[in-house]
Amino acid sequence: MALLGKVTATTFALARPCCVFDGHAEASDTVWLAVAFANASGTFRNPPSRADVPPYKQLPTARSYMTLETAAAAYSCRAASAPVLRVGSDTACGEQGREDPCNGPLPSPGPYRVKFLLMGCRGPKAETRWSEPILLRTAVSPSTIEPVPARRGSAVVVIASILASLGAVLATAVLGALGAKVWSSLCHQGLGTDSFIRRSYRTHHIPPGLPLPLPPGGGCSPPGLCCSAPQPPAPCQRIMEQFGLDGTIKGPPRFNTPVTGRATFQ
Repeated sequence: MALLGKVTATTFALARPCCVFDGHAEASDTVWLAVAFANASGTFRNPPSRADVPPYKQLPTARSYMTLETAAAAYSCRAASAPVLRVGSDTACGEQGREDPCNGPLPSPGPYRVKFLLMGCRGPKAETRWSEPILLRTAVSPSTIEPVPARRGSAVVVIASILASLGAVLATAVLGALGAKVWSSLCHQGLGTDSFIRRSYRTHHIPPGLPLPLPPGGGCSPPGLCCSAPQPPAPCQRIMEQFGLDGTIKGPPRFNTPVTGRATFQ
């Protein structure tokens, strides 16, 4: 079969079949490649001997020829040769006076069919089936090639301009967002430690300050300062007010008997 991507205007490549003739070939046998136009493959006749092999120069009239004579050992399972054959690669095949079977360029796109033929000293011994039609590429005339590309319509130009503008705006927005993110991360890295220490600083080891005593008379502080509320007397002071300095009670405690019958101390 023809390999994809290996077809030109005058040549094509084939995958060499392996292990096809192992049960029929001997050391002295050879394998030929028969090439014929697709519409002439049905009338092709195997030559009885090597002397009757149709040469390349008879292709325009005989519509077929044989080429690429190779030892049968190259098609065995143990062969290590390249598995690709190129048909039509010998550009010197059309020289005057050359009678040997050669592998010249194919004269037309075809299509062509090929098969492999095993021949011994007494003639053909085995063969493969004809391949599927192989069509070569057709060259384009230089006069049909436009040297200047066709002009685009105004609508295409407008659409292309809009798409280009949108692409530029999108790229600018993405770059701006990335720049802002990078700048923010750099600022946090430079100021994050000091700010954290200052915000979290606490004077736990310093006790709170005691209130200052009021000036005599319980007046206010000098102008511009806040007034201080009078502090309630301490418990010891209340006791000493009730008892004199000599330990006598200034006055008996008074008891009030409410309506409920309970006594309260004032």
